[in-house]
Amino acid sequence: MATLERIHLAIIRAVDQHGSLTAAAEQLHLTQSALSHTMRKLEDQLDVAIWRREGRSLQPTQAGEYLLAVANRLLPQLNHAEERIRQFARGESGALRIGMECHPCYQWLLKIVSPYLAAWPMVDVDVKQKFQFGGIGALFGYEIDMLVTPDPLYKPGLRFEPVFDYEQVLVVGPGHPLRHAPHAQAEQLVEETLITYPVSIDRLDVYTQFLMPAGIQPKRHKPIETTDIMLQMVASGRGVAALPRWLVDEYAAKLDIAAVKLGEHGIAKQIFLGIRETDADIDYLSAFVQLARGDRR
Repeated sequence: MATLERIHLAIIRAVDQHGSLTAAAEQLHLTQSALSHTMRKLEDQLDVAIWRREGRSLQPTQAGEYLLAVANRLLPQLNHAEERIRQFARGESGALRIGMECHPCYQWLLKIVSPYLAAWPMVDVDVKQKFQFGGIGALFGYEIDMLVTPDPLYKPGLRFEPVFDYEQVLVVGPGHPLRHAPHAQAEQLVEETLITYPVSIDRLDVYTQFLMPAGIQPKRHKPIETTDIMLQMVASGRGVAALPRWLVDEYAAKLDIAAVKLGEHGIAKQIFLGIRETDADIDYLSAFVQLARGDRR
């Protein structure tokens, strides 16, 4: 009977990530002949091919696709478990890897991280904004330990904690017709350049909760990566943006911008911290959640 071992899963994952047996062998510190022999023996024992060759590339068979999915699920968990055990052995608390699905929340996060690092000197903090499988997939895949998101997706095995409320507002520059309006109507953005972060429209509240229900599209949609440049553009009269009110209030001290309510009733939002349920009792992780709850915008 064939025995599926961790090295088999590691090889399958490495070939998928690096594209060839040669590159996978180099990444795993194996010779190509040893790697090939290991996988050929497994294929013989299972009586099934794991890859098929298409030109110079290897493509997984149906069995290979299944084993790749298993590898993507199990290997990060094993790596995470081993690292946690090593941390226990070294007397360290651990590492907190935070994933961001909220671009403007980076400024908020900096204010939480500073006192957190002071309170937990044995914990390393890392922040990621790009994930192999999206934010939820990154949590399940152990790429990250915590997800900062305004749009939680409740799944078995995950827990989302609300940490603060905020209002999404329209940001306008000096002399803009809406600057002193009680609120903006969707129709008033028809001739506007709307500046947003570079994420899909279905994840932008100004579209999903304001423009699309009214059947409105702005004249132009301009994605910009950084908050500073975005608001400089607005202050220069190059367009309007939609951001949390607390962030606009902070920048209004140095830029000539103003916040306008989106619609008569506004757009109310919350920021959530998502964690794996199995990690809920980790002291340094729950401490971060408590600290975040105490920082109300």
